[in-house]
Amino acid sequence: MAIKENVERDVQKEEVREPLMRVVENKMDGEDGSSRGDQWMVYLSTFVAVCGSFEFGSCVGYSSPTQSAIREDLGLTLAEFSVFGSILTFGAMIGAITIGPITDFLGRKGALRVSCAFCVVGWLAIYFSKGVLSLDIGRLASGYGMGAFSYVVPVFVAEIAPKHLRGRLTAVNQLMICVGGSMSFIFGVVVSWRDLALIGIVPCAVTILGLFFIPESPRWLAKTGHQKDFEVALQKLRGKDADISHEAAEIQVLYLLTYMKVAFGRSHMLR
Repeated sequence: MAIKENVERDVQKEEVREPLMRVVENKMDGEDGSSRGDQWMVYLSTFVAVCGSFEFGSCVGYSSPTQSAIREDLGLTLAEFSVFGSILTFGAMIGAITIGPITDFLGRKGALRVSCAFCVVGWLAIYFSKGVLSLDIGRLASGYGMGAFSYVVPVFVAEIAPKHLRGRLTAVNQLMICVGGSMSFIFGVVVSWRDLALIGIVPCAVTILGLFFIPESPRWLAKTGHQKDFEVALQKLRGKDADISHEAAEIQVLYLLTYMKVAFGRSHMLR
């Protein structure tokens, strides 16, 4: 009898222990008990996007190490070069103001392409400059791209990142701006101002190429009603084995409530 009771007690302990271990294991995978899956696509997408942040820093840091060489080669006065250096911020203001509607219309990837296009055109105009006019036009164009990047990059990264990585990944935006500025100062000491302009195209090239391999923002796809593409993009970001049902429902409910709020506000105004 004692042996039988011991065996029954051991079996009961095993039955109790097994489900408890499963619950703990599941909760360690994700906040809602679902598997986090493979995050490599999130990291790749973030890297492609923050190359735009690196470009931001490169644009800001370009004028300082190249001042003497540009003035000497093109015969610019101090006032003319001051305009060249400061007109960047004017272009950035225009870019930051206008890129919002573009981002909503073309999507986050489309806005990144537009930003890259302006920066590439700007750098090429600076590289081939023979006078102050083309130099300023190039600086203004790169400033527009810089301002556009300042909006679309953090928006895209925040929308693709899962909750447990969102803070860390969005912080990379600011980090890469500082790194880009520092690299401009470093390379500006050892290369000519025209070569430094060509180097400024490299982050844009990486972004344009990388956009072919990463998905669009699932939140933008949900907002614009692309249901099938939304689920495909979210699954690709979270991993093929990840359970996205909880997050997908959460995103859809969020945009449904936003749409209802906007619709209610418009009907109330019409009254």
